[in-house]
Amino acid sequence: MIARPPLAVPLLALAGFLVLLALTAGDWAPLGRFDDALSDAFRGYGGASPGLVDVLRVVTDVAATVPFVVAGLVISIALATLSQRRPAALCALVTVTVPVLWGLMHWLVHHPRPENGFVVVDSNGFPSGHTSNAAAAALVAVLLLWPRLATAGRVVTAILAVAFGVFVGLTRLALLAHWPADVLGGWLLALAVVPLAARAATRWGGGTERTSAGDRADQVVR
Repeated sequence: MIARPPLAVPLLALAGFLVLLALTAGDWAPLGRFDDALSDAFRGYGGASPGLVDVLRVVTDVAATVPFVVAGLVISIALATLSQRRPAALCALVTVTVPVLWGLMHWLVHHPRPENGFVVVDSNGFPSGHTSNAAAAALVAVLLLWPRLATAGRVVTAILAVAFGVFVGLTRLALLAHWPADVLGGWLLALAVVPLAARAATRWGGGTERTSAGDRADQVVR
């Protein structure tokens, strides 16, 4: 079973991402000033808290590409083994599509990261890959668990998912690995891709679910 947000959600997220992409690629001055101001604040806080920076260097990589891809493939295979074909298709689509998309953006869009950050990464930074991965993983968890949970469970799951996505994004800002626009782009990319992948998975996943709730697999989140 896979919950699906209204189509307006990914379409609005995609529109927001494209606008942000255009502003970033065009070096829009107000966006640059915002990025500079917020990054300077994180630089000052990180400089005064070296112990916290050391911790964040470690925990931020929970959303690095290798753990994201490995976890996604393992979960996809496990779901397919259990005859959960649509959930498996969703996990596989997201596992492949999200890193490919932000990787292409890093290759195509010239957007250097903050100088003298607390971590050193030699690539362009829009959008944040860690943030995209974390937000995508959190959204997939919500869409898969939503139809199986009561109201209280849905609330808890949504809160934990948002907290995880926001936390990883903040680690990238605190480490000066990305500008704020990069992190916002990561959130928007995930919010656009995952619901669209959920719609594709319900159409292409094929087969029947092991449970008798196959017809409810296409539930819409309201």
